[in-house]
Amino acid sequence: MNLPGWFQRVVLRRVWLSFVVLVLAFFAFGVGSLNLFFLLRANTVLLLEHGWIALGDGAAEQLAELLLTGVLSMAAYVVFKACEYRLAHWLTDPPSTDHQDPP
Repeated sequence: MNLPGWFQRVVLRRVWLSFVVLVLAFFAFGVGSLNLFFLLRANTVLLLEHGWIALGDGAAEQLAELLLTGVLSMAAYVVFKACEYRLAHWLTDPPSTDHQDPP
């Protein structure tokens, strides 16, 4: 299954769905990136101060989770920007006579 093709076919062709996905992606990005920098900094300080003991106590798992949260937040941002692009062009481009937007 081609995810970009599916996303364009299902989401970006429908203006209302693009808006709904834009809002959801905005909140996902916001929640995922909230305090991410401070948590990463605190985790790094913990690892530097306590070394292997901190790794054994779960700091490595927490670091992996924080990095995964960062990756997922960036994915949500990319989805947000794609929907924003679609909606901005829908609002600003002149209507085309050969292409109708499906309901």
